[in-house]
Amino acid sequence: MAKKMPRGLVALSSSAVAAIYLAGFVYTQGADAGLVSVATSVPTTATASPSRDLPVLGVSSLEAIAQESGAARVVACVDARMREVYYAALEKDGMPQRPRWREVISTRCIAPQAAPRPPGHDWLGAGNGFAVYGNLGLSNVLPEVHPTALAIAQLAAPRLAAGEGVDAAAAAPMYVRDKVAFTREELASR
Repeated sequence: MAKKMPRGLVALSSSAVAAIYLAGFVYTQGADAGLVSVATSVPTTATASPSRDLPVLGVSSLEAIAQESGAARVVACVDARMREVYYAALEKDGMPQRPRWREVISTRCIAPQAAPRPPGHDWLGAGNGFAVYGNLGLSNVLPEVHPTALAIAQLAAPRLAAGEGVDAAAAAPMYVRDKVAFTREELASR
């Protein structure tokens, strides 16, 4: 009996969806952990991927927020706790079938008031960091936008098809924050 494909993934090739489904190694920013964490467990991915000869691929949750927003220029901002945000300004490059996001301001963990503003005026703010810390100088924000499985699949499928995946043994998270807790003194000075 054939598995029913999730609605919205029908437009993607079945092999790309299978690769995403079976080797679902996806990076997402973990607000409590202060790092980019793994949505699907590494042992599961590392076990399933080699047995099926499937590559794995990391997708940033900030990039997935940008993709989900529908805008071409996005400041993605996620509450990182500890009075900080995960923050990046991303601009869409490429064709709609092969979405690519270029970092105009690189991904960082930063105090919201210190976050740099991107050049120009037509930026959309997206992510829950705007619900917590306000519009951060942007005129248009959508704090309810969050990374979705569809956005991650839209970003991952063309990359996997282009051979950008890696062997499961080589997959590693990208750490955005090294320090996961402040002393009381450090917190008081923020």
